[in-house]
Amino acid sequence: MTQDGSMARRPLLMAAGLGSGSAAQAQSPLRLTLATATPGGGFPAYGAAFVGAIAAADPSIVIEARNTAGSLENVTLLADRTVDLALVAGETATAALARGAGITLLAAMYAQPGLFGLRADSPARSIADLRGKRIAWGARGSGFVVLARQVMGGLGLDIERDFEGVLLDRAGDGPAMVMDGRVAALWGGGAGWPGFVTLAASPQGLRFLAPDAAERARILAADPALRPMALPPGSYAGQTTPVDSVGTWSLVLARPGLDEEAGFRIATALHAARADLAARLPQASETTAANTAAAVADPALIHPGVRRFLRGAELLR
Repeated sequence: MTQDGSMARRPLLMAAGLGSGSAAQAQSPLRLTLATATPGGGFPAYGAAFVGAIAAADPSIVIEARNTAGSLENVTLLADRTVDLALVAGETATAALARGAGITLLAAMYAQPGLFGLRADSPARSIADLRGKRIAWGARGSGFVVLARQVMGGLGLDIERDFEGVLLDRAGDGPAMVMDGRVAALWGGGAGWPGFVTLAASPQGLRFLAPDAAERARILAADPALRPMALPPGSYAGQTTPVDSVGTWSLVLARPGLDEEAGFRIATALHAARADLAARLPQASETTAANTAAAVADPALIHPGVRRFLRGAELLR
């Protein structure tokens, strides 16, 4: 038995249908829509990996990913039942779940520590050095903009008043603006984020800037919704040391009324696909049943079908 008891759970998980390709293929077709974000950002990359890995694990599940303006629009689309699933960041996801309107948690995605990405030759060495400078905070409606307001707000700063803020029409526009000097930094976060991947591969190189220890303490005291997080070494080319910061988890949410069986089938396929999902997108290795079970304090906020799966896996009571 492993330390977390996973071997002890294996018969139960197999009984629930995990790893049974023939059983999955015998299911009736399930067609769903998934809202992501603007092209060039982390959510579309995750959405493509999520759709592909689930389809490989269970070809009867067909999920169509759709680009949107980001987390804020995604919550509206879910509430209106315009889409079935959506990727939603941090506090925006937490608020959507807390409203009691029937939106539920389908899966934990990954942790997103907030960071500034700068050219390696930038003279800035602290957040104070960036005050008054042009900063690309992210795409309009993005969860990264919400996170920026939380983090900077904890330091008594405003992203418009204390910086020359730039909101992007497309998340993918940010790296070029850093490389050619139109902005001093690009705000983003998490491992494998496309904007930082592009900067790390550029001739100018990439350097990170994050709140220092005293600033992190102030931010966490001001906003309990945030958590201490670190970007692991090797998350980007040339990054040899961890970067400590603060951030939130991004989540896959389900619309009100999504069928229980649909949630159960997706949770089953997602668990079977976890190695494939991580291979498609390294940060998606954090999309695990255990992280989903721990993502909310109240299990009632988890989709009923996912709850059933997690109980069968002995991850929920």
